[in-house]
Amino acid sequence: MKAKITLAGELKIGEIDRRVFGSFIEHLGRAVYGGIYEPGHPMADENGLRMDVIKMINELGVPVVRYPGGNFVSGYNWEDGVGPLELRPARLELAWGVTEPNKFGTNEFMQWCKKANTAPMMAVNLGTRGPDEARALVEYCNHKSGSKYSDMRIAHGFKDPWDVKLWCLGNEMDGPWQMCAKTAEEYGRTANEAAKMMKWVDASIETVLCGSSSRYMNTFGEWEQKTLEIAYDNVDYVSLHQYYDNHRQDTASFLAKNLDLDDFIYSVICVCDYVKAKKRTKKQINLSFDEWNVWYHSNGAPVERWSVAPNQLEDIYNFEDALVAACMLITLLRHADRVKIACLAQLVNVIAPIFTKTGGGAFRQTIFYPFQAMSKYARGNALKPIIDCPKYDCKDFTDVPYLESVASYDEENEEIALFVVNRSMEEDVQLDISLLGFEDYKAVSFESMDGYNVLEENTFDNEKVKMHSNPLPVEDDKNIVANLKALSFNVIRFKK
Repeated sequence: MKAKITLAGELKIGEIDRRVFGSFIEHLGRAVYGGIYEPGHPMADENGLRMDVIKMINELGVPVVRYPGGNFVSGYNWEDGVGPLELRPARLELAWGVTEPNKFGTNEFMQWCKKANTAPMMAVNLGTRGPDEARALVEYCNHKSGSKYSDMRIAHGFKDPWDVKLWCLGNEMDGPWQMCAKTAEEYGRTANEAAKMMKWVDASIETVLCGSSSRYMNTFGEWEQKTLEIAYDNVDYVSLHQYYDNHRQDTASFLAKNLDLDDFIYSVICVCDYVKAKKRTKKQINLSFDEWNVWYHSNGAPVERWSVAPNQLEDIYNFEDALVAACMLITLLRHADRVKIACLAQLVNVIAPIFTKTGGGAFRQTIFYPFQAMSKYARGNALKPIIDCPKYDCKDFTDVPYLESVASYDEENEEIALFVVNRSMEEDVQLDISLLGFEDYKAVSFESMDGYNVLEENTFDNEKVKMHSNPLPVEDDKNIVANLKALSFNVIRFKK
């Protein structure tokens, strides 16, 4: 199969915000206990933080991590997770039907962020609690001293404020599974008052309004409209959440799921801009895609009720999952002008790129590698490639291009990175690459993830499904030609 991709500096989409490579840690399963935090583990530091896990997180290059939820946050009393460990209460955690011991909380998370070279994205409870508790948490985290909650933080042993800049106003509040779920009007007013008061405490923060829990909710669209009409002036982003599965074992449709993602993003942008026009304001609301991933392998796995940190929602990912994750990342970058934050959900053990054994080792799942490559090389501005390639039809979609692609142009370092997924299950693609206005640029590396059965997985003993290096594309005075294997994720880098 032959195809052509043309890149030009004039085809800029927008600047890539590093926060689009964020992730998520919720008090769910073994994400915290046995994941990032395990006192007594051979690789744990003096605070119980697993340094083997932090090493892998640093390899991913995650700039921001959302915490502490998720559904968990809608019933969370943040005061339970601060102060002396021996005084912290265990609570029945209703979102996931387990017991939360509260041995890891706000300050432990902030310490972990510093060790993991990332920044916190804190969520506040707008389910069972409200604006007063939200502004108190901002005061606890960000105010220097001389007030009730800042002095409480100092008394807990943390003199300097944590200076948290990014705050989520609850989680999936239109979902009936959510503790104290709300109508759009109820949530819009609560979120607006919370954001207003939080910014009165610290005017430097940014806030994220909960979008609808899913584009398939009956509330979708109208929820975003109504909540934005109420809270527009006090919020900066609207959240989106989306997971994809392959329950039907239909690889052709599964690999095309990001077409649905693309339409979802466009829909939310349209609603944001409708409210902007209606309000006659110059302020633009951008998007925070703060939950996205493949999720289905672990659905329905039994969990002992009221247990502590059970093995819960622990998907083991295969090769086709990695290709879908790559396509989703490509789609997020193709909306770099509006998608400024995104969080792969989650980071460790629970539907995650990193998997650990409690008391033992850790390994990188298949989805780790496309995320790592794009986080490492996507810099500067996103470029929209002009793609000329054959298409296919499947059960869920028509006119699916065999190639999914985006590029980045780092003008400061004079570097281009081209990211391409070949969806074809049978044919390699002979790709002709044209660089318009980049005549002095030459290929310097060609890495790919290919040659695996779609169901192959990584294990503690063998991380076999990963990226590898290839010979550089063939170049002459006019053409750059690269061979993309069937079912492959490819990264080709050019430098001046």
